[in-house]
Amino acid sequence: MSSAAKPVLRNQIEAALALHSAGRHQEALDTLTTPSENLPDFYTLRGDIQFALERYEEAAGSYFTSATLEPPPENANAQFRLGICLHHLGRWAEAGQAFQRVLEMDPHRDEVRLGLGACLLHLNRPEEALANFDHCWSDAARLRVLFGKAVALQLLGRRQEAEGAYQRLLASDPNSGEALSNLIALCMEAHDLENARRYAARLLELDPESPAALRALAAVALEYREYEAAFRYCSRIVERTPGCVEAWHNLRFASGRIMSTLRTSAAAATTAGRK
Repeated sequence: MSSAAKPVLRNQIEAALALHSAGRHQEALDTLTTPSENLPDFYTLRGDIQFALERYEEAAGSYFTSATLEPPPENANAQFRLGICLHHLGRWAEAGQAFQRVLEMDPHRDEVRLGLGACLLHLNRPEEALANFDHCWSDAARLRVLFGKAVALQLLGRRQEAEGAYQRLLASDPNSGEALSNLIALCMEAHDLENARRYAARLLELDPESPAALRALAAVALEYREYEAAFRYCSRIVERTPGCVEAWHNLRFASGRIMSTLRTSAAAATTAGRK
């Protein structure tokens, strides 16, 4: 790049950064034009703006270019941001590799370990995820680490340990809907209906439209032959998700049982009246 072109590019970057900081992301992106010479700062900023616009595929490309242009450890932040973009895109293996490269440069970054752990869980590698979370150390990451460990233990079939981890998480964060949802799944799998109903009721207080809570409460009501309650919960599910075949089936079943009970009661009352 010529000496005259460098100030022009720097002016571009400064103008785009100012617009980006003001929340004018599309204008900031429009300000940047591809430089005639590769510059890591240019691609990192472009990636940040594309990420803010939720254009994760494009942002990943920008961060990849930035990481390629700089040697380790200078490219650690670009690698980390690349991992985040790939995580958003559901490309778990590639995201995990990006996070791993950052940890090779700096093994003490808990936010990177959390990202790697999430990828390992999505890849159904819970033992590796559990070991990874064990290396986290900061208090700021404690609750997210505890949740990650609980999920890993749940995937490993270590139900009591997983439930204990979720309970410790809820003791610190009573409004964790994710923890309650996973506890519901644990209890339903173990056919622990009373606790499933308890956790589902608690989740429903936090989120009256929670599908996980409504499905669990409907299933428990059907199991206990509480058909009116099952009808109410199933009605709420189909209102929210009209395409839920299971909820429609259960709604018809509960409705049929209610009508059958009413007919039986009416017949009994008629017979008693004749006497």
